[in-house]
Amino acid sequence: MNETVCISGVELLMDYLDGVLSADVKAALDAHVAGCQRCTAFVASYLATARILRDATDASLPAAVEESLAAFLRARTNAFRSR
Repeated sequence: MNETVCISGVELLMDYLDGVLSADVKAALDAHVAGCQRCTAFVASYLATARILRDATDASLPAAVEESLAAFLRARTNAFRSR
């Protein structure tokens, strides 16, 4: 990879964040991100998305609701199986 531009970096973002890029491609992306304010912000927001989703979905159902939902799903599954 001779020159990294924003668009090619976005195409490689998942591999970049998963740490599966070759050393030379990772080094080129690191250098680009370090010098590009837009890409730095994009990577930061991309990393924050997983945390935001975890925080937003980190809720417990009240025990009665959980039991009622489980009973409903069991009944629906049994009804489906008996067809």
